[in-house]
Amino acid sequence: MESISMGNTYIALLRGINVSGQKKIKMAELRGILEDAGLKNVKTYIQSGNIVFNIEQTYRNKIEELIATTIHRHYGFDVPTLVVNGEDVEQILKANPFSKEAEENKLYYVLLKSPPKEEMVEQFNQLQFDNEDFHITDTCVYLFCKNGYGKAKLNNNFVERKLKVEATTRNQKTMLKLLEMATS
Repeated sequence: MESISMGNTYIALLRGINVSGQKKIKMAELRGILEDAGLKNVKTYIQSGNIVFNIEQTYRNKIEELIATTIHRHYGFDVPTLVVNGEDVEQILKANPFSKEAEENKLYYVLLKSPPKEEMVEQFNQLQFDNEDFHITDTCVYLFCKNGYGKAKLNNNFVERKLKVEATTRNQKTMLKLLEMATS
């Protein structure tokens, strides 16, 4: 993949919306309220909270706060929000240690809001799971779930609890689509 300059295009990843009837948000409505809050060219991908947009602001924590506050104000519930850019997604995809050996539908990315503490990573690295493998970096826990993510012990809640950081998970197809949306 060739590196492409994506300027002030960002990707917001919302955690835990539209899952099992919880925290329901319609994407068309979300696009409207985010544009009213100052985001430009807002596009969404599937119902799980993937938003590609432009904004002049360059401080990610300020953008995350703007989106989370806007959602809370409009819907009345908190939604953990992680903002990345296309270069981040591109780097994460390139660095996947499992991409050569795994079918696309078995690769998952647990994107970390902050780097985990070294001692947490060391403890996590001692764990072993049948049919599941992982690799931890400062920004992502790469998952290779041989039986799929649905039955995996290595899920988002488990990673958050063990590493003590906020995270949100996306599959390979979603990551590739978000990169495409951010670069087009």
